[in-house]
Amino acid sequence: MLIDGFGLDIALLLFVVAMVAGFIDSIAGGGGLLVIPVLFSVGVPPAAVFGTTKLQASCGSFSASLTFIRRGEVNLREMLPIIALTFAGSLIGAAVLAVTDPELLRDVVPFLLIAIAFYMLFAKKTGEADAHRRLSPLPFAILFGLGLGFYDGFFGPGTGTFWALAYVAIAGYSLRRATAHAKIVNFTSNISAFLMLTLTGQVLWGIGILMACGQIIGARLGAGMVITNGAKIVRPMLVLMSLAITARLLWDNPDHPISAMIVKLHNLFSS
Repeated sequence: MLIDGFGLDIALLLFVVAMVAGFIDSIAGGGGLLVIPVLFSVGVPPAAVFGTTKLQASCGSFSASLTFIRRGEVNLREMLPIIALTFAGSLIGAAVLAVTDPELLRDVVPFLLIAIAFYMLFAKKTGEADAHRRLSPLPFAILFGLGLGFYDGFFGPGTGTFWALAYVAIAGYSLRRATAHAKIVNFTSNISAFLMLTLTGQVLWGIGILMACGQIIGARLGAGMVITNGAKIVRPMLVLMSLAITARLLWDNPDHPISAMIVKLHNLFSS
């Protein structure tokens, strides 16, 4: 039995990878770090990798979002403005991506992710409980809905991490509430990008649906962990995934200033 031309052994591998990615994504984001390289390694055509990834990621983020909503972590009615603005921002980002190259963001994002990792690592009390809100809901929705929605449609890595930080540092949410709200808007930008990619036929539906099932299981487990453990699990996962995404971006961009600095330090200490 073949699924999109792949045997059952490859299909099972992709299912398990998607389940692990869904678990990670629902806590701190960054599940694409697992999914995208594996899809490339098993021979999925490059044009279909990102569409298939968005299909299964959309299902995973929807599963996590539903868990958070049912457990009372999110008031969906209050989020409607930021959901609408995130959807619009993602569409704009995807449209801009079609006519330009996100080279500037490849250079900037690693610095931002390293800063987030250090912030979460050393500001240990931040996010343990709700704090003072620095921006009212509508300006927050306009600034981050459009901004991070655009970013996810245009480039993408670390979007969930940026959302979590925005909700903690600007909206004053605990890490548990921030993660729940971040997953709702992350699902919004995922489904927006997925719809755009579907129009171009860049989706392997058989493998994508199978991986979506894995994502749904992993995302429900991860969301449950967030609700049960809060900052105890979210903080270390955010630090870990920020650094992991940074490492992946630097691996893909060996000319980045941070990559060059690492090479110089390695040469210095190995000489």
